[in-house]
Amino acid sequence: MKNILPKIAAVVLTMFALLTIFMSGSVIFDLFGIRAKEGNYVLFVVVLNFICGFLYLIAAFGLFTKKIWTTQLLIASLGVLLVSFLGLLWHIESGGIYEMGTVKAMLFRISVTILFAGISWYYISRNNKSSAAR
Repeated sequence: MKNILPKIAAVVLTMFALLTIFMSGSVIFDLFGIRAKEGNYVLFVVVLNFICGFLYLIAAFGLFTKKIWTTQLLIASLGVLLVSFLGLLWHIESGGIYEMGTVKAMLFRISVTILFAGISWYYISRNNKSSAAR
């Protein structure tokens, strides 16, 4: 069980990453008419989510292969998302147009990233530190 959970998490993270890349890329590049369906999207949030999608793919590989850098990469992704969220809040305070769904999606994405970073830390980073101490 100890070895299977990181692999399951890696598969779920891969699916989340691919969905992120597809949806963000579709808005950025106006594919499949998704841009019109998104309403008042905030472009810099979409672009940073697109970047995070690729970071998630790399992190999923790291999680699957139990690479020590995985936790740091997910924390970096979290940093990108937090900067994006702060930018979104500034955009909203400045009177910019947005969808409430964007705020909810950002909070969800931040929570999911924290969850995967925690899984990575628990199953990879924490175990490597205890192994090095022996």
